[in-house]
Amino acid sequence: MFAVEVRDHMMIAHSLPREVFGPAQAMHGATFIVDAAFMTEDLDENGLGVDIGLATTVLKAIVAPLNYQNLDELEIFRGKVTTTEVLAKHVFDQLKAGIAAGDLGPGGVRIRRLKVTLHESHVARAWYEAAI
Repeated sequence: MFAVEVRDHMMIAHSLPREVFGPAQAMHGATFIVDAAFMTEDLDENGLGVDIGLATTVLKAIVAPLNYQNLDELEIFRGKVTTTEVLAKHVFDQLKAGIAAGDLGPGGVRIRRLKVTLHESHVARAWYEAAI
């Protein structure tokens, strides 16, 4: 399997209002590095799995509405606890929709798996990965 991985980041505020989260129940900020890996079984006639430029543009467009936002105030997260895992799945779902819409160009049809990793710090990360 071939993979093309692109990266962006987002700075957010949120709270995790459940006892299990201890001090993180209070409002706090987080900076996430966001990696998206697009996996294909083959390459096109140019030796590409996915166009890196398009992948970068699509990821940036998905992350942009979350950047510098208080996630507790966004309708898309109403009733959800915005853990790193939940945010990874959100980005995954948005990328999957973009792939289906043709946003990754002709190479998008070759994508078989997608993995979205959110790096919460230099020692902790979470991801969501599934077949497309």
